[in-house]
Amino acid sequence: MNDHGAPIRVEGLRKSYRETSALDEVSLEVGEGEMVGLIGPDGAGKTTLMRILCGLLVPDSGSATVMGFDCAREGRRVKEHLGYMPQRFSLYPDLTVAENIRFFADLFGVEAAERKTREERLMEFSGLGPFRKRRAGDLSGGMKQKLALSCTLIHTPEVLVLDEPTTGVDVVSRAEFWEILDGLAREGIALLVSTPYMDEAARFRRVVLLHRGRVIAEGAPREVARRSGRRLLEIRGPDTVRAWRLLREEGPPGIEALRFGDRVHVAHESDEEELSVRRALADHEVGIERASPGIEDAFVALMGGKEPGTA
Repeated sequence: MNDHGAPIRVEGLRKSYRETSALDEVSLEVGEGEMVGLIGPDGAGKTTLMRILCGLLVPDSGSATVMGFDCAREGRRVKEHLGYMPQRFSLYPDLTVAENIRFFADLFGVEAAERKTREERLMEFSGLGPFRKRRAGDLSGGMKQKLALSCTLIHTPEVLVLDEPTTGVDVVSRAEFWEILDGLAREGIALLVSTPYMDEAARFRRVVLLHRGRVIAEGAPREVARRSGRRLLEIRGPDTVRAWRLLREEGPPGIEALRFGDRVHVAHESDEEELSVRRALADHEVGIERASPGIEDAFVALMGGKEPGTA
């Protein structure tokens, strides 16, 4: 870490669009070699925060620095140290993998003596070496994301800001991508990574939960997960949707039934409530198991029982 403290530092950040508050007193830090997850549904403020860090937006108040440089006033210096991968990275589909990397080397002003070494290193760590002559437009979704990351890394930034890099990527490619990010953190790079997938929370050393522009929780994933404060039943099976509707409309008082993809989580507080749930679903084709709360359960609890994305 340099003399300026944390590579990423955000203090009291506010940003509004007319009457809508996008960020409200947001503060966070990302240390050297640390990968921090920015987690929240669409509209939580994740992209706005990242654009401010990259100097693309100016905050209404508060401050954001990268390697000690003010993101609003010292944008050129920030860009020397930061790599930004937006949700839609602009690769050139008619250029090959190697040509895209060389184009971004030109864009970032990488010296000629360094280019070959950096290109080969990026090809090796991303696994793109065998595809260097393939056009970017012909790559799979996962390979496009690896190429986008390689282009972002060509100028060897100390800080990476990645906006939902695994959205729309298949499960296998997502796992490979996370392995690459873990390796970058081990090399000392500071990473701030946003994701709408709460099941990815365990990938991070720390998570910051954002909802409607406010930080509602921060800490190690397990620590945050424990903040749901209630016991949990997980329901799976062919009748999951019907079971969820029944519990929402006619279930025992005091419980909360929320859908998470193909699962239903039922938060409750006593053995009596658990027994009531099991009795209510006795005629449904579902399995009911006790479960440990996850980040998504803590998120819902901290939101006051509302599912992410609801008013």
